[in-house]
Amino acid sequence: MELFKKNSSVWAVSVYLFSLVVVLSNINVVFASHNVFVDLQSSSAVSVKNVHRTGFHFQPPKHWINAPMYYNGVYHLFYQYNPKGSVWGNIIWAHSVSKDLINWIHLEPAIYPSKKFDKYGAWSGSATILPGNKPIILYTGVVDVHRAQVQNYAVPANLSDPYLTKWIKPDDNPLIVPDNSINKTEFRDPTTAWMGQDGLWRIVIGSLRKHRGLAILYKSRDFMRWVKAKHPLHSSANTGNWECPDFFPVSLKNTNGLDTSYRDENVKYVLKNSLDVTRFDYYTIGMYDIKRDRYIPDKNSTDGWKGLRLDYGNFYASKSFYDPSKNRRVVWGWTNESDVLPDDDIRKGWAGIQTIPRKVWLEPSGKQLVQWPVKELETLRKKKVQLNKKMLRKGEKVEVKGITPAQADVEVIFSFSSLDKVEQFDPKWADLYAQDVCTIKGSTVQGGLGPFGLATLASKNLEEYTPIFFRVFKAQKDYKVLMCSDAKRSTIRHNEAMYKPSFAGYVDVDLVDKKLSLRSLIDNSVVESFGAGGKTCITSRVYPTLAIHENAHLFAFNNGTETITIETLNAWSMGTLRMN
Repeated sequence: MELFKKNSSVWAVSVYLFSLVVVLSNINVVFASHNVFVDLQSSSAVSVKNVHRTGFHFQPPKHWINAPMYYNGVYHLFYQYNPKGSVWGNIIWAHSVSKDLINWIHLEPAIYPSKKFDKYGAWSGSATILPGNKPIILYTGVVDVHRAQVQNYAVPANLSDPYLTKWIKPDDNPLIVPDNSINKTEFRDPTTAWMGQDGLWRIVIGSLRKHRGLAILYKSRDFMRWVKAKHPLHSSANTGNWECPDFFPVSLKNTNGLDTSYRDENVKYVLKNSLDVTRFDYYTIGMYDIKRDRYIPDKNSTDGWKGLRLDYGNFYASKSFYDPSKNRRVVWGWTNESDVLPDDDIRKGWAGIQTIPRKVWLEPSGKQLVQWPVKELETLRKKKVQLNKKMLRKGEKVEVKGITPAQADVEVIFSFSSLDKVEQFDPKWADLYAQDVCTIKGSTVQGGLGPFGLATLASKNLEEYTPIFFRVFKAQKDYKVLMCSDAKRSTIRHNEAMYKPSFAGYVDVDLVDKKLSLRSLIDNSVVESFGAGGKTCITSRVYPTLAIHENAHLFAFNNGTETITIETLNAWSMGTLRMN
């Protein structure tokens, strides 16, 4: 969601809602969205099982969820929710509010299908603050059984209500109906609006033409009458349908966030799309030609699945928003269940969580984004333990004791004295994805410099564990740092349908100081990890059967021939957020 910031008499705010369900079929690709389990979508949870329920990640008390807004001192999270069951279906816009992004109050639903312009679904959208400090939501409505889509709006019933509890859908909806050039069933997820120098509002809607992903651009002077531009803001061949687009400026000077309507010479722009084909979030960095209304990615920024990802793990349908109270941009994603059959979710009584909100900014080189958990998360830190100057030789591990390993925040800096033992990067891997290399070179495969890292949610004798680790290779011209979060050994439960991938990404880091840092947020069934200060992020969902609650353990390990030193390791037990 895009929060408001004063700029050219405009206050902007954005909210994103996620209307996606994920079916995972193999290690590389997740297929299909909005899968409707007609026989299961209204199967209510008799009880809620808490074995793998998270402690400090947002999730409703029960059933299926699948984004955020800041207004007058309050954070609003609108999210797509099934009030009747734990699989996708019966989707409404649920609504929760917070003063700190950590502890939440559940309110009554904000939007639910009830009129001809959203009779068959109220899907994703965003919000904008209009002049006079008036919030307005744009969202996708589904109008028939064939899932034809239009864009609608909703407004608060009472602006004096600090929580904006009730929302109204006026009868002059829809605002935008697709013309004959648009695929009517792939036309959704309007972005936060921004205002151009000409005084016109602009939004982008994700779509697909043949195999070309589209960010369709619309313009309006009064926010009620919208006209499609002659060309999209951006498009790319062979990338499939673009969902949940996000378009925003980032500063070249510092880590501060910028409002979507901000204009200055010292900015670049980010276009993020959630690709329906792969079910991952990708982004490019580039320039926005204001006169031509075109976004042009930088030469080293690639569209599609060979490009940059916000998170190299289980992370989809993200949305960022500008937070004026902290002068930051925050991105928030959704992570689905991976256990992976609908019956599993019904047995648990719930499905889907939000990741931890992350501050996001442009890395000084201008080549990529950096993400880091919001500072407020640290208020949940409890008991702390520390390790310093601990050496790990080949095959050694050390247990981190004294905290609650199933619910913890861990920050560690590893160092090494030499790059002489680094393995050669096989040229045949150049066309592979990082996670394929991680599958070949797992945490137990001895290397030179690495693998070393953390074994999270581990059982006492390591029958179960989820390792997050680094491995360094020597390529033709430079070094390649591989970061992995490997779920293959995360559970002893035998279920062929369970998704246990080796998620991975490369870390663009200078090894001149011979150090690598890692932070992992461990929360019962989710591990969010941030490599090299947040340059590479990986989220994994795991379902241990032995390493649960007080029976979980945490280790640091080294399976490389080069000795690794833990310079510092700080670990905290994490408390549980409040949900009222």
